Amino acid sequence: MNEECLICRAPLAYLEKDEPMECAICHKKENSKTRCANGHYVCNECHTKGIDSIFHLCLEETSSDPIAIIEKLMAQPFCHMHGPEHHVMAGAALLAAYKNAGGDLDLAEALTEMANRGKAVPGGACGFWGACGAGISTGMFVSIISKSTPLAKEPFALSHRMTAAALGRIGEIGGPRCCKRDSFLSISAAIDFVEEHFGVKMEKRQTSCRYSARNNQCIGNRCPFFPASLDD
Repeated sequence: MNEECLICRAPLAYLEKDEPMECAICHKKENSKTRCANGHYVCNECHTKGIDSIFHLCLEETSSDPIAIIEKLMAQPFCHMHGPEHHVMAGAALLAAYKNAGGDLDLAEALTEMANRGKAVPGGACGFWGACGAGISTGMFVSIISKSTPLAKEPFALSHRMTAAALGRIGEIGGPRCCKRDSFLSISAAIDFVEEHFGVKMEKRQTSCRYSARNNQCIGNRCPFFPASLDD
């Protein structure tokens, strides 16, 4: 199992409170609760370097299957086993699939907004905020397609209900975190939610995780996406 710290592959350590950190890549100084066992810290910006390629990949996508789309994004060099890039990718995959399924949407504008919002959710939100960034990303997706604002009525309600539905599915499985599992769970909840409330039917299929061997905290057959062949 080969991925924890992006610098030295050592296990990550999560601290009880913020401490001053210096990014090992760009040397930016900021407070964080996360570093590796050898003391390396990588900021969110460096962790998600290259994520802007999502914009072009999603604009060129023709599928209405958001699981298939995010799996393509997960295969890109910018995507790691875990990290805040998933906070953008979940919503971006849904936006592209929604558009391709017939949703009324300016996709380029929506993807730009999704990136701006998703990047604001830091790594570790799942454990420290009690709200996984992939789950929050589905709420952002619904707020974008419904044009929600803090003063809206129905769109405000729908975006909150979407986030709650995604986080509910994540909470049912429990931890430790897996950005791949939580992205799949959140997107699956969003497919059902959008069909019910917006009348747009995105493609939905069951996927089998290809990342378990890279996840040091894989929960095995507790995960609904764990490959059945590995249970033997």
